[in-house]
Amino acid sequence: MAEQRRYLSVRGGEWAFAVVGLPLALLGGAYALSVLYAGTLLSLTVFGLPFVATALMGARGLGALHRQLVGRLLGEHVEAPAKLPRPAGVVAHGRVVLTDPIAWRSLLYLVLRLPLSVLGFAAAVALPLGCGWLIGFPLWGRLLEPGPWPATWLDAVSTPLGLVILSAVPGAVRGLSGANRRLARLLLGPARAQRRVRELETARATLLAQNTDQLRRLERDLHDGTQARLVALAITLSLAEDALAPGSGPDLVRLRTLVDRARGQTDDTVTELRRFTRGIHPVALDGGLSEALPGLTATSPVPVVLHLNLPERPDQVVERALYFCAAELLTNVAKHSGARSAELEASVNDGRVHLSVRDDGRGGAALGVGTGLTGLAERLAAVDGALHIDSPPGGPTVVTAELPTRL
Repeated sequence: MAEQRRYLSVRGGEWAFAVVGLPLALLGGAYALSVLYAGTLLSLTVFGLPFVATALMGARGLGALHRQLVGRLLGEHVEAPAKLPRPAGVVAHGRVVLTDPIAWRSLLYLVLRLPLSVLGFAAAVALPLGCGWLIGFPLWGRLLEPGPWPATWLDAVSTPLGLVILSAVPGAVRGLSGANRRLARLLLGPARAQRRVRELETARATLLAQNTDQLRRLERDLHDGTQARLVALAITLSLAEDALAPGSGPDLVRLRTLVDRARGQTDDTVTELRRFTRGIHPVALDGGLSEALPGLTATSPVPVVLHLNLPERPDQVVERALYFCAAELLTNVAKHSGARSAELEASVNDGRVHLSVRDDGRGGAALGVGTGLTGLAERLAAVDGALHIDSPPGGPTVVTAELPTRL
């Protein structure tokens, strides 16, 4: 029953896109075909390249209009491509336009959108009207023709046929809407190279911000913690120096007390410095993930079953990212999942290293719900990695990190 309701449910925006989109698609298709035809004819003249460059700018504008239409009516957000650079000089600007992949892809979109729009309009308007005519065919014949109307096999077939075709209309509209969404994602968004550059720029900015925050936090901890301990140690040593040479001779009891205090302060300072350096580069990673991950799972409050298949060591940057990723995920399991057991699996295959954490908790984990997964995904993206989350309500939750072994 749920599948049937989902099949019959068509958003109002999908109907509107099929109807309103036809005039725009006809305009865009005619524009694109005219540009291709005229550009071919003018290609051997001095007007050819300027005409094509101007037409490509227009195609970019029409592509932006269609991208907005897809977003408003079909609910498909297509990321806007980067704006064209504006170099100095007419020739340089024309070269940029003529080599712009977004403009050419927009032109291709206008051509391919034309048959899809015709099919969409037929499915949303012409097909229901035709079904209405088929369903009422016996009545129309009797109303239009005076006198008795002999019953024929068409009377018996037309109504069931119209109902069958009418039941297929929602599926046809939804299918064509899905095709339009995919076409818009493929051709109206940024080119793959541009998307990659944008992702790397975002990842770099995130990494720089995180490193800056980490350095500020380390500076604050060193100032408020370690520096204060060292100052206290210096004061203790000064007092010990005073106890060595009083007017009446060394005060051995007081000197022993001060030496014991200095030893304790030194131990505390060393422990604190080790804690700081552990956050910069864990000592456990000196032996690789094969040695670091067992120690990490052993300290987890939730029992963790570990599966390792690491025939080769990734780069140190990748190992560090995976180690902190595993630590963050195990912390989330202990704090948020309510799980009784968990599994951690790490493997290397085809130049990619995969780390997944599975728990039997309550599920419902997602990016941006306060579990630190968003920041984790951003940190992985900075080293060309990705985070995948599968956490239906009720569990189980499986979070997988995937990174290249070599950067």
